[in-house]
Amino acid sequence: MPRALSGLTTRGRCLLAAGVAAAVCAVVLDERGLLRVAAFVVALPLLAAALTTASKVRIGARRTVTPERVPAGGDGDVSLDLWRTGRLPAGEILLEDRLPHPLGPRPRFVVERLPHHPVTLRYPIRPGMRGVHRIGTLRATITDPFGLCEVDRDLVPPSPVVVVPRVTPLRGRPDGAGTGGVDSGSIRHHAGQGDPDVMVRQYRTGDDMRKVHWRSTARRDEIMVRVEERPWRGGTTVLLDRRGAAHHGVGHPDGSLEWAVEFAASVCLHLSGAGSPVRLADERGHVLADLADGAGPAGGGVVLDALAALQPAHGRDLAVSSGPVHAQGHELIAVLGTVGAQGVAELTHTRPRGAPSLAVLVDTTSWQQPGGKPAAAVTDTAVLLRAAGWRVVVAGRHADIADTWAQLCRATATTPARAGGFR
Repeated sequence: MPRALSGLTTRGRCLLAAGVAAAVCAVVLDERGLLRVAAFVVALPLLAAALTTASKVRIGARRTVTPERVPAGGDGDVSLDLWRTGRLPAGEILLEDRLPHPLGPRPRFVVERLPHHPVTLRYPIRPGMRGVHRIGTLRATITDPFGLCEVDRDLVPPSPVVVVPRVTPLRGRPDGAGTGGVDSGSIRHHAGQGDPDVMVRQYRTGDDMRKVHWRSTARRDEIMVRVEERPWRGGTTVLLDRRGAAHHGVGHPDGSLEWAVEFAASVCLHLSGAGSPVRLADERGHVLADLADGAGPAGGGVVLDALAALQPAHGRDLAVSSGPVHAQGHELIAVLGTVGAQGVAELTHTRPRGAPSLAVLVDTTSWQQPGGKPAAAVTDTAVLLRAAGWRVVVAGRHADIADTWAQLCRATATTPARAGGFR
């Protein structure tokens, strides 16, 4: 009962105090009629508190967020289903769903009469920044019809909302992208690197004697047979430079890091949709998502989820070789922020030989000085990368993602392959 009385409104407390005062006056003046009125006045807020407390536990609710992944700057929809589960009627209900700031203002609803069947309430969300946000909890403030008592109750726990980066449709592919320099769908055999061409194992009953590898048999003094060469396909590794020190406007939806994230997401989904294996790695060479052949829409969701949860890194230098970024037969597409000479050397050391290496160099200075020419440091970095065998496209603040991708495609189409990779 003390907990129920804590929910009394100012009106209910004043009425209770007035009833107690009237009761005292009735006793002092020996007025039985006033005592009856005092008893009614005291009982009314107490009864309202008891009924409101009882009715709050007889409310059911659920929350549904659509779509499952909301693109940054896109539209989402949140529906709240509310119903009464008990026989006691609930008074006026004020609903408030707690929203983080990037999703918009907190929605509020007032429900006067709650039926037994679900009542659906909807409100839109328009997130401006990618990330994994949480909606909730859904809090209900229940008030009795006389406004004497109100109680709060959390109806629905927090629900996650995955805000993924925008994806731009792309067309075309750089020569050899995703296929190891050959047509899509072709099969290549190891030659000159990786696993040896000839693999052997011990003879098993029923093996074709024409597959006996006599040199290994003589060396091991037991019959060894050849294993057919394992076919494998190339693919593409997309390296995303997420260092906070290498970008401008980190944490802002219009920052250079967000442009780089959107470009990486668009490339990964475009190549994966074309049937090419794709790996997404960060500036330390750690694989964030790995899409095998035929990953389909679910694979695209893996990439988008990884990028939605991506946070700026605190490191100041590239350290690509410290992680397992190397993939046999994979071309490399690097989306880079500000890179110095040491970073260029690190990328050159990591660059796969015999396969195209493409780089999109984000001109972060254009986020500080829109409309200006690329800074000398950006131009110097592009020259160093091209000298090391990279195909480089410089992208400023207002660069279109589809146009930047088209420039990469044209760069590889007009440049022949040379020994050791593309020049």
